[in-house]
Amino acid sequence: MSDPNDDIKRWTARRKATAVMDIIKGKTTAAELARSHDLTVAEIEQWTDDFVSQGTEALRSHPRDAEAKHRAEKKDLLAKIGDLTMQMEAYKIARDYLGLGKPQPDADS
Repeated sequence: MSDPNDDIKRWTARRKATAVMDIIKGKTTAAELARSHDLTVAEIEQWTDDFVSQGTEALRSHPRDAEAKHRAEKKDLLAKIGDLTMQMEAYKIARDYLGLGKPQPDADS
């Protein structure tokens, strides 16, 4: 009877993370894992290094681009700043129109 993991065709980030965790927990070694799945020890060690330094994200076949996430966040924040600036300008115009922000002339003058 063969282990169901022997038939793995594609190593997803989750599968890699599980394999790395098994190594870290001492359930297996990189050499045993490589031999049982027809991988190289270097591949397994790279997964381990990536996992330790970056977690599961590093093991994805297409890692989410952190720079792209930062650019999108910056764009959203700049848009919010623009909206708030326009609101402030509208409040200033309304205040000036209604004469609310300016000192009122003194009745005694």
